[in-house]
Amino acid sequence: MTIEPTPSASPPSQSAAEPLQAVTDTTVLRDLIQIAHVVGNVTITSAGPVATIEQIVEGDIPAPPPGFQLRAELLQRLHTQVAAAGAAVVSAVTGTPGVGKTLLAASYAWACQQAGWPLVAWVPAESADQITTGLATVAHRLGLRAVDDDARTAAGKAKAWLSARSMAGQPALVVFDNANDVEQVAAWCPSTGAVRVLITTRNRAFHQRYASIDVDTFSAEQASRFLTERTGLDDPSGAAALVAELGYLPLALAQAAALIARRRLTYPAYLRQMAAFPLSDYLPRQRGDAYPTGTAQAILLSVVQAEQTLTGAAGVLRVLAVLSPAGIPRILLQGGHESDSATVTLTDIGASGAEQELLAALSDTSLISFSEDGSAVLMHRVIQCVLRDRAARDGDLSAAIDEAIDLLEAFSAQIPGGAQTWAARAAVAILLEQTDALHSLTNSTEIPERLFRLRNVCGRYLTALADFTRAIPLLEQTLTDRERILGIDHPDTLLSRNNLAYAYASAGDLGRAIPLYQRTLVDRERVLGIDHPDTLLSRNNLAGAYELMRDLGRAIPLYQRTLVDRERVLGIDHPDTLQSRNNLASAYWAVGDLGRAIPLFEQTLTDQERVLGIDHPDTLLSRNNLAYAYASVGDPGRAIPLIELSLTHCEQVLGGDHPDTLQARTNLAGAYQMVGDLGRAIPLFEQTLTDRERVLGGDHPDTLQARTNLAGAYLVVGDPARAIPLFEQTLTECERVLGPDHPLSKTVRANLNTLRM
Repeated sequence: MTIEPTPSASPPSQSAAEPLQAVTDTTVLRDLIQIAHVVGNVTITSAGPVATIEQIVEGDIPAPPPGFQLRAELLQRLHTQVAAAGAAVVSAVTGTPGVGKTLLAASYAWACQQAGWPLVAWVPAESADQITTGLATVAHRLGLRAVDDDARTAAGKAKAWLSARSMAGQPALVVFDNANDVEQVAAWCPSTGAVRVLITTRNRAFHQRYASIDVDTFSAEQASRFLTERTGLDDPSGAAALVAELGYLPLALAQAAALIARRRLTYPAYLRQMAAFPLSDYLPRQRGDAYPTGTAQAILLSVVQAEQTLTGAAGVLRVLAVLSPAGIPRILLQGGHESDSATVTLTDIGASGAEQELLAALSDTSLISFSEDGSAVLMHRVIQCVLRDRAARDGDLSAAIDEAIDLLEAFSAQIPGGAQTWAARAAVAILLEQTDALHSLTNSTEIPERLFRLRNVCGRYLTALADFTRAIPLLEQTLTDRERILGIDHPDTLLSRNNLAYAYASAGDLGRAIPLYQRTLVDRERVLGIDHPDTLLSRNNLAGAYELMRDLGRAIPLYQRTLVDRERVLGIDHPDTLQSRNNLASAYWAVGDLGRAIPLFEQTLTDQERVLGIDHPDTLLSRNNLAYAYASVGDPGRAIPLIELSLTHCEQVLGGDHPDTLQARTNLAGAYQMVGDLGRAIPLFEQTLTDRERVLGGDHPDTLQARTNLAGAYLVVGDPARAIPLFEQTLTECERVLGPDHPLSKTVRANLNTLRM
């Protein structure tokens, strides 16, 4: 059996992206030790499949805020319920945000940490993407995530690990914070194992599936005690009046206490300021039930005071209000972007100690807080909502979104493209989360073009990570939005169409990829001209899709024309030209024209080593293809050492699980088979199949090809008992995934028919 060298399909051109230090109150955990003893009544033993693990704390768990009030009775009820049922829901009273659901869950998480639980994970749960991303990060921390696992695959491994924890002593805590949809969360809740699951939510539908605890406002005594401890004022009657005015709501009380302490106000003086505060000057008249009036007044009093006394606070608060409520990594706030505005913004303060001082001061106002490890800034959703409403009323919301986009563009520029994206998955997750947050705030008919570009970039990064379950819907939505807003012929719309086609092709869905490539090429020739680099890219990608379909009669002329045009338009040493040369050589090889393929492979490799360097991914691919071409003409003396070198370089540069590394391993196995060394070929084929099933999934075309290769090798050594079942399985999957007329389906069917004769 022969294995075709993989042509390098040109990825779409890419535009292009780390945390800061904690600010915490060191006194707030004093009351948690007793609670830790309560929730920590377990025996910690070995961690199962992961040989030994130290305690893993993952996610942006909120740090204890100043003046934190431990709600011991709720925490005790919560622990009793969790211990009995294995899962609990912390839910808010409907229509009353800001009662402290998240802090109650955080209290339990702090206690579990003190009790030494091996895993404490905090997962944002507003969307399905947030859940899978959070659990994928847990899998990474546990050492379960393969280099090429997409988020959903890795999340599944985390769920399986949690489900396998021994009830005898491997407790783990997972908090799904701010959940919206019952089914989305239920799909990822382990149903077995020594795992405790908490879900914070405003959706009372969770009560129908899980045991629940309603978190209400503070009692009058709790609220007054909170004010007294936070402000230092001994005025019981004044405190009682203020807590009643604020409805005993913890969020509002935190704002009031912070301002009273900072400005040394009395309770009556603060009440007079509230009464005189012109709320209608700051917020729209119709706010729904997003927040009570007293809460809005308390928040805006704090905001106005901070903006008047802290340099840069206005710009920082404005931008934080439009970024993800799940947390803003402080590495993102460093930005690295120079602002043209006279207003101090996050991008201006990122490179200096002023950033640290300003964020610390804003934390003192209770307008922001930090994750436990200090790596993320948190702003309560109600505070964000109030600030966004004010910005919308003042006509500043678009400017806030633009400033946030400045940050994300600077961050994105630091994320490497192509094969190197595999090493930057965490940065891609940050960019995707924050971009989604901005997109959720925009009017569907007025999405900023720069936000389009960021979402397009996220789609390309996800495609590079083989995370097609997220890449394709994102790129489909971006294309739909651009067609509606920009028109079907706009160059950016054409770019979105090309990128979506590329994602389809990368996922093995050529039935959708080829028509989209064809349409894009026709439109680009008409709109941009036949020599535009984007048009040449479309022609190259369409040729690559034809080659994947084994339609070399259409692929080769397109490759030839693209190479000639790129040499003329871009120059003979341009990376795109070198790539075209490799692709044409590969197509020649595929039709058996080795007299033209091998010299072209040799020329391409020499030029790429000179222009790109010996370890560039394109150079690695060319070296791999040339080596396999040598093997196919019966020259093992040159082929095998070159393929072994190629595999070594791929493993060193790209990692053991990268698709190009898997292809190099496949080609080395094929070369061994060509020279009759089945003793080394078959184990490599078996390893590659196992790796592709794990990395790409059982239905990926490359996995199906790997299964075919292994079945063919079994046949060569005279082992039909293993070959036939593997061919039968592969044929069933090829017909289901690729269709009965796909070239690979036909090849497998022909092999089976021959064996059965």
